[in-house]
Amino acid sequence: MNPGVTRDRSLAAYDALDGRPRRELDSLVQLAAQVAGVPFAAVNLLSSHSQHQVATAGFEGTQSPIDHSMCRLVVESGRPIMLEDAGEDVRFAENPWTTGEIAEVKYYGSHPLTTPAGVTIGTLCVFDDHSHQVTPEAARGLAQLADRVVDVLELELTSRRLSEANARLSTSNQRLAHFAGQVSHDLKNPLTSISLSLETLELDVEDPDQLDTVARARRGVDRMTDLINNLLEFAQQGEAPGEDVVDLAVELGSALDDLAGRLSRDQVDVGDLPLVRGDRAQLRSVLMNLVDNAAKFTVPGEQPEVEVDSVPIDGHHRVEVRDRGRGIPEDKRERVFAPLARLDKTVEGSGIGLATCRRIVEAHGGRMGVDGREGGGSVFWFELPRADA
Repeated sequence: MNPGVTRDRSLAAYDALDGRPRRELDSLVQLAAQVAGVPFAAVNLLSSHSQHQVATAGFEGTQSPIDHSMCRLVVESGRPIMLEDAGEDVRFAENPWTTGEIAEVKYYGSHPLTTPAGVTIGTLCVFDDHSHQVTPEAARGLAQLADRVVDVLELELTSRRLSEANARLSTSNQRLAHFAGQVSHDLKNPLTSISLSLETLELDVEDPDQLDTVARARRGVDRMTDLINNLLEFAQQGEAPGEDVVDLAVELGSALDDLAGRLSRDQVDVGDLPLVRGDRAQLRSVLMNLVDNAAKFTVPGEQPEVEVDSVPIDGHHRVEVRDRGRGIPEDKRERVFAPLARLDKTVEGSGIGLATCRRIVEAHGGRMGVDGREGGGSVFWFELPRADA
């Protein structure tokens, strides 16, 4: 591919020719001039047809034809040039920057700006209208500052891509929530009709086998309704949760009240739980889901043995829910957080719960995972910033 076209594509990706001021680049060219001991410096970016001076020190930057560019040789060769008097160099003796047509450049130093992809898109250039000695210190300083110029462009590019990705993600989340809400509405209406019909049928049926069939159908409808509700909840998570101070000990108590039919309080050993910031209902849902899972996945024939505790870690609180259940193979631990993932289908569930929990925790600025527990079982954990962090 033509080198000029390759540069054009790289410059388009960096969006560096839009003419807006860049304070970081201005600071770097000023520093380059000081390091070289000269009055003038510039960041020159070369498209296929023009030289663009996007940051300058000591003069106003302009756009000029690439044929006039002294830095073109540096860009094409990928090697720096340092000269005490450019007018005495045959390569530049007739250049308008040395003849007085544009300027009367004598001292000239130029270092290539090469991207991580290996494309040289321009130079960091220093110059003076007086000749003087080129020092190794000036050459090294120019090279180091040229690398920083590329770093600035890369940082801008990464920030812009991140912003664009966040915008797409926000749009995707909104569409997902809207879609899930519409699907939920569309599916719940016929399910409600089916459920009411089964209730009526249940009142009229006397045969035990038929009653059992109707009961199984009712349970299937209930499971489908729960699945739809879980999908809707999963789609709606991920938005900013708020800044209320939440006492996780209080929320765990409420969760255990709701789980009283499945798990008694004396089967849960509760340690000190912290204060965090966020949404009470969402964090209560996380605790309830993790404790409920710990009870559901208890080894058949044994009583649930659950511990809930926390430890401070680097400005965060790590909350752990430990069980003595069946455990999760190491190579499948990340998979349990995928939507609709169910590793053990002998236990009822939709596979949405852990995916929703992780979305809630991440929306609160935290993270979530699972480890094996020494002696058997699993440790589900999540980390959240402290309320005072």
